[in-house]
Amino acid sequence: MSVSQAVERLGPHQKAEVLIQALPWLRRFAGAVVVIKYGGHAMIDEELRRAFVEDVHFMHQVGLKPVIVHGGGPQINDMLKRLSIESTFVAGLRVTSEEALDVVRMVLTGKVQRELVNLINAEDSCAVGISGEDGGLLRARRRRPVVDGVETDIGRVGDVVEVDPTAVQNLLMAGQIPVVSSLASDIDDPGHVLNVNADTAASALAVALQAAKFMVATDVDALYADWPNRGSIIRHLTADEAMAMVDSVDAGMKPKLEACARAVLGGVPQAHMIDGRLEHALLLEVFTTDDMGTMIWPSGGCRNMPNRVGNAPR
Repeated sequence: MSVSQAVERLGPHQKAEVLIQALPWLRRFAGAVVVIKYGGHAMIDEELRRAFVEDVHFMHQVGLKPVIVHGGGPQINDMLKRLSIESTFVAGLRVTSEEALDVVRMVLTGKVQRELVNLINAEDSCAVGISGEDGGLLRARRRRPVVDGVETDIGRVGDVVEVDPTAVQNLLMAGQIPVVSSLASDIDDPGHVLNVNADTAASALAVALQAAKFMVATDVDALYADWPNRGSIIRHLTADEAMAMVDSVDAGMKPKLEACARAVLGGVPQAHMIDGRLEHALLLEVFTTDDMGTMIWPSGGCRNMPNRVGNAPR
């Protein structure tokens, strides 16, 4: 069900209540940059993709400045399989050969990004695709993890070390919605490209843009202290507390939790892990008082503060 269809089913008083509840957040977020890491079920389920695009359009129309950063792990795996290119992993990290990197670039910028940009532009031609390698946006250094005490080569994989947000800022100033693929220029090998984690790339971009908010779509309803015990759901925690938990959470949640914590430590007022399986999760998080996902505050902030930017420590 679309936003417009859902609203039409509401009675007059219910519609008024929706608008009244949203108004304070519309005022506070006017002109604010919000960086969204897009992935998981929200990327591959048709209804969730449609709802995500509607949410982004709404945010854009009411004066927010959304910036979308995407990965494409499942799509990359599928294409590598179709091309009979074997995927290998070391310490949970994909080994990206030159051959595999060609596929990564093709899928991220030629398929995933194009599909998302086209979906957004079907309603209003305001989305522009850009790769992290364009305009010096993202620069990374090759990652050489230590496995069993030995430095290991995992190919064309890197960690973001520099961000020049000028290209994205120019798009925002022109009223566009930037859609960024998680690729980066190799800072030590000019002219070459590295595959970077989309969560960490989005976090670094949020810091560079001085975003008001950083959101990461996940495939769970929130952060758990003891998965899957729902009594252990964590709704709020500080950036320092989040960093302390990074090594104890599930491998899939680790980069997301660390990305949120590093964004806040880098100056973003708040970061939020939301359930990407829920239709219109973005709007529910930004414009309602519902307790959604897990919020990460700056260390020293109040643990019991309401789940909103308006009450976040500055």
